[in-house]
Amino acid sequence: MGRVTERRKVIRIREGAVSTRPDTLVAEEPMEIRLNGRPLAITMRTPGDDFALAAGFLVSEGVLASAADVQNIVYCAGATDGGADPSAAGPGLRGGSNTYNVVDVKTAPGVVLPDITLERNVYTTSSCGLCGKASLDAVRTTAHWPIADTPPVRVDPDLLACLPDRLRAAQRVFDRTGGLHAAALFTEEGELLDIREDVGRHNAVDKLVGRALQDGTLPLSRSILLVSGRASFELAQKAVMAGIPVLAAVSAPSSLAVDLAAETGLTLVGFLRGRSMNVYAGEARVALRAAAAKG
Repeated sequence: MGRVTERRKVIRIREGAVSTRPDTLVAEEPMEIRLNGRPLAITMRTPGDDFALAAGFLVSEGVLASAADVQNIVYCAGATDGGADPSAAGPGLRGGSNTYNVVDVKTAPGVVLPDITLERNVYTTSSCGLCGKASLDAVRTTAHWPIADTPPVRVDPDLLACLPDRLRAAQRVFDRTGGLHAAALFTEEGELLDIREDVGRHNAVDKLVGRALQDGTLPLSRSILLVSGRASFELAQKAVMAGIPVLAAVSAPSSLAVDLAAETGLTLVGFLRGRSMNVYAGEARVALRAAAAKG
């Protein structure tokens, strides 16, 4: 299996002094996700939690809703060291080693597969998430757990203000590389439930959601999702599909993310820095009066 970090030689320049030293970089490798043996998507990710990543991706696609929907998840034979497909090796030919970059998810009998999933073969990158995703209506109509129907969650702005520091303190690989995004789940009281790191912020969220599916804790209807960086449409989509009522980001949301949040009832907070933040949608869950009184 691939490594989370790799070492590379760099030339370091500091105050005019030049030196050569090894540097620790975050690893990035492609991973193909197959559904019942059929290629579905390729994502650039940091190796690790690959099964959870695949499961979380399929939750966001509306394919999976519980661990019972999954018959098994396995690594498939990837490309050989020489670049050939080992499955094509004939008698007497020696196939290469498994690259652990192809994951196949086999659904349990009776699981209904959405047409858009089977008709679409998508490429995702570490920055954009799902490109060309269907309309806001498609996300709203395929959500297994409509957020508007979830139990009420109320969060205090002071609690939200503490979460970025808690996320940062729990980032282990970032300290060595400075090059990873993180996503974390918190309770409404601010307790850290889980954190995942990846070169792609949408992969980090998929790993969180996939782990929750494997653990049988979906929907995450009383959780707060915090992401490093911006809040894109894809991240808002993944929160909605996992039943998460509150999404907070340390940077800006996109206009489509705000539109999706307003459509689905998701509470969307951006520019969460210190005690400053912007609430773009779902303000009913944020204790604004308490914040005004403290201010």
